[in-house]
Amino acid sequence: MATIKDIAQEAGVSAATVSRVLNNDTTLAVSEETRTRIFSIAEKLQYKPSRLRRMKKEEQRSRQQIGLLMWSTLEDEHEDPYFFSIRKGIEARCEELGISIVKVLRGNTRAEMQPVHELDGVIVVGSIDEDDVRQLYNNRERLVFVNHSYELNEYDTVKLHFEQATRAVITHLKALGHNKIGYIGGTDSVHRFSGQAEDKETEEPRRLFFERELRELGLYDESFVVKAYWSSNGGYDAMKRLLKQSTRPTACFIGSDPMTVGALRALHEHGLKVPEDMAIVGFDDIEISAYLNPPLTTVRAHTEQMGRAAVQLLLERIEGREAAVHMTINTTLIVRESCGSLL
Repeated sequence: MATIKDIAQEAGVSAATVSRVLNNDTTLAVSEETRTRIFSIAEKLQYKPSRLRRMKKEEQRSRQQIGLLMWSTLEDEHEDPYFFSIRKGIEARCEELGISIVKVLRGNTRAEMQPVHELDGVIVVGSIDEDDVRQLYNNRERLVFVNHSYELNEYDTVKLHFEQATRAVITHLKALGHNKIGYIGGTDSVHRFSGQAEDKETEEPRRLFFERELRELGLYDESFVVKAYWSSNGGYDAMKRLLKQSTRPTACFIGSDPMTVGALRALHEHGLKVPEDMAIVGFDDIEISAYLNPPLTTVRAHTEQMGRAAVQLLLERIEGREAAVHMTINTTLIVRESCGSLL
């Protein structure tokens, strides 16, 4: 059985150097040629091959350099932590794997949009036009799209199971006796930064599945659906518009928890009680949701898991997987007091 001393003798270096290289000691000042020669000799001599393969893979991963392309600004992430949580998951998984995020691009800052074709891969968070993305990074096999509005069959993708989430909300509200159910949510767009075309508005999945589900049940009322900005102010204004109507829903599904914060304020200002006068269900399960008055029933979107999954898909591509994979992350309905039931 080969030893570190045998490898050192053939490589012409000390046993200590071999040991540190094989243990992926990043503080060791040794040339890439020497490092490669040591691994090659160790493989040839069959030095603990399973352990060696693992260490070599870790060493290779530590050289990977990837980019992150996001449409949301830091201010957007502060207002609505949905995309911040995805980014947090990406960063955490990269740190665990030793992969470096060397470039973070924000799509709404066009001045930053310089090609990054030299990177080992790019993760795109948010709905950004694929043609614009390809101008920045031209290797389609090393692109992963997270939370994109379109079906992108040629690329690896990660998205939430919005259909499952919406059905769970409606099923729960119906079980509580609600047949007049409203929806408040924002709009979705596929963003362009090339300057060659405008953003393209798309169907927002929560509203799309809400309408489809209620139509099938014979309960859909278009007047109960209000579009607004994805913000607390947007939720506040949308609920005020809904409350001006002569006929109101008895329950409302709101597309994000920050919007729900504003909607609850509007209800309180009108002297309406939650859930007695209107049951409320949000979406995201941000930290404040459990501390609202009343505590918010909401859909937990496992956004950090989305980010971690994206890194895993990209790593598989880098390591040789050929076929595109589309990953759908399930959600969890968290039942609290705002819909009138504790399970």
